[in-house]
Amino acid sequence: MTVLPSPTTAITPTPASPPTVDALVEAVLNGEHGPLPGDLVTGVFWLHHGTRLAGGDTTYLNQYVLVRLGGSFGACAFEAGEVDPAVCRDSSGVALDVLLRGASRPLRIAALDAYLAERRPHRDAADADGTGATGTDATGAGAGPRAERVVLPAGTPEVRARARDAAIAGLLDIEEGATVGLIGVVNPLVAAIRERGGHPLPCDFNLRTTQWGDPVTTDMHEVLDRADAVVATGMTLSNGSFDTILDRCRARGVPLVVYAQSGSAVARAFLGSGVSALSAEPFPFSQFSAEPTALYRYRTAGGA
Repeated sequence: MTVLPSPTTAITPTPASPPTVDALVEAVLNGEHGPLPGDLVTGVFWLHHGTRLAGGDTTYLNQYVLVRLGGSFGACAFEAGEVDPAVCRDSSGVALDVLLRGASRPLRIAALDAYLAERRPHRDAADADGTGATGTDATGAGAGPRAERVVLPAGTPEVRARARDAAIAGLLDIEEGATVGLIGVVNPLVAAIRERGGHPLPCDFNLRTTQWGDPVTTDMHEVLDRADAVVATGMTLSNGSFDTILDRCRARGVPLVVYAQSGSAVARAFLGSGVSALSAEPFPFSQFSAEPTALYRYRTAGGA
């Protein structure tokens, strides 16, 4: 099984991709990804919302911290109580490198995401010419991966969630009955994996069963050892499990698809170096609008 190659979005794996998130932070602080990150953060946002989709019995409670840097937002979800709303007062107007060096992990990921998104916004990576070629981004930073822009339709939360999760599942090319580790459970994504013939292995810290009664484990190692492919949320960047997932998928040679609202530009840095494909959804996220919004799908040329 491989991640679907696409002649219009394929990229060449990048040997210089960082091995860990902390190594990526250090590379940014050393100026390896562009200008030293000394710009002042325009604003920091603390968001908390709940969602219950029609027909389900699960209320999703999500918290995000956002960092505004110039024309870009960086984002990271966090667990309840992990970040206080006072972060908006304390961190707005602070130099970005200060946040990268000493902030809490969710705020540090959001700051890193903002920097990388400002260097190369997802919208500028969209493959408008249909060639799949890499090129120079809007900041002159050099070649980077191309993306396929996917527009989610206007409509209810259920319509938009199904479209989003079908787009994520579309990054998998799996055989009938293949096991797909799902780290970070969203019920429409469970359904989308099943519709593609996969057998989901759900893992989540906050759910015990799916909408259909499937047991949800809290042990990601159990999932990583069994899965033929892995789909993980960007929330893994926030809780520190991303490096472990990345390393295990590299070691086993199984595809890793990341679906990211949290740290979408951070996850992009690992394409071709453990991450096989990425669904990147920059802020404002689909759940905050009933109008058409875009996500960006990246694929590597040869899978994991």
